[in-house]
Amino acid sequence: MDLGQKLRETLAKITNKPYVDEAAVKVLIKDLQKVLISSDVSVKLVFELSKRIEQKALKTDKMEALSLREHVLKVVYDELVALMGQGYAPKMEKHKVLLCGLFGSGKTTTAGKLAYYYKSNGLSVAVVGADVERPAAQEQLEQLAAKINVQFYTIKGEKNAAKVVEDALVRAKEDVIIVDSAGRSAFDDVLVTELKGINETLKPDEKYLVISGDIGQVAGKQAEEFNRTVGGLTGVIATKMDGSGKGGGALSAVAATGTKIAFIGVGEKTEDFEVYDPKRFVGRLLGMPDIAGLVEKVQKISKEQDLKQLESEELTIETFYEQLKAAKKMGPLGNVLGMMGFADVPKEVLNQSEGKLKKYEAMINSMTKAEKKDASLLRKSRTRLERVSNGSGCTVIEVREFLTQFEKMEKMMKMFKRNRGFRKQMEKMMSGGGLPGGMKMK
Repeated sequence: MDLGQKLRETLAKITNKPYVDEAAVKVLIKDLQKVLISSDVSVKLVFELSKRIEQKALKTDKMEALSLREHVLKVVYDELVALMGQGYAPKMEKHKVLLCGLFGSGKTTTAGKLAYYYKSNGLSVAVVGADVERPAAQEQLEQLAAKINVQFYTIKGEKNAAKVVEDALVRAKEDVIIVDSAGRSAFDDVLVTELKGINETLKPDEKYLVISGDIGQVAGKQAEEFNRTVGGLTGVIATKMDGSGKGGGALSAVAATGTKIAFIGVGEKTEDFEVYDPKRFVGRLLGMPDIAGLVEKVQKISKEQDLKQLESEELTIETFYEQLKAAKKMGPLGNVLGMMGFADVPKEVLNQSEGKLKKYEAMINSMTKAEKKDASLLRKSRTRLERVSNGSGCTVIEVREFLTQFEKMEKMMKMFKRNRGFRKQMEKMMSGGGLPGGMKMK
């Protein structure tokens, strides 16, 4: 069970109580202590957090509009946000970046993700393969660079990392230069010497330590060691934050050292990477809708694909397929539902939903152009249904089920277009103006 699920279950106990008093608050604090310590958050930090929650929940004045229950939940949220550090604002101008970290932290993959992030924000980017220790590290980075269409520099066979960086600086004309350095299995003198050499040559504007979220509170010690070596880290990039129960321990440990968390990796895809925002991070842990994050994803996809045009067109299987492809770019269904506040959808339901979407895609790929534009052609012809069934590896019953679902979507779309009041409410919600119909966040 991950940290988010444990926290949501703990807070549900107090939200479901008919009456909240001092005893209930103290039970909540004890439960929070167990959850955080079991998720590898430092015991010292947990007890400091507990004292602050108790003090603010029971001994400070609450806002008049809030009940005691709501006041307590707000205090817990605020203190968890404080525990997880400050937000970050990356440079969006010409600059040089050094990535450092131990083996297995995900530096090379992160170099690709960071390059994609800056490129998506309109900057030209180059990555430099200065990891001269790990076999195939340069090849891996070169492949990532080609995939996201950014420049790649290295000197194949050169064992002096500083020389690789020096050569890249002479050749590179890009706005952002990202250097991937070598790691070691432990922090040692060889790593220190190599990093100092790269640091002196590159003179980076940003120095990021890449850590794996699953190392928990050990992340704090790593941040301190690398901080001393490179003369002051700009921040930490935490990877593998999507499936790590120790992620909260890692972030809180780093924050306790005074080092900022800059970015977090939240999935395997290049785009599964975001600027760290503790309010958004804690909100997701607690199952609160991340409307801002959802809107950002939709806006990003809208730039790549003319979704406005799709919305204005009549819904056909063809336009539905384009929308399906756009939705897939938003990432796994579980992540999208988490942003909407549905954090605890059972995995079997999610897997079933993901599986259905894949089946729908296979069916649509087996249809003719005419069938995609006019679904009634399929409904009227058993032969057509059987051809789609055979082509997609699905049964005729499953194809009929898809057509029934598509009919329902058609009706919903027509209602949505006619009902302007409902549309305005949805637009208001998505722009941060509150949830429709007086609904409350989970």
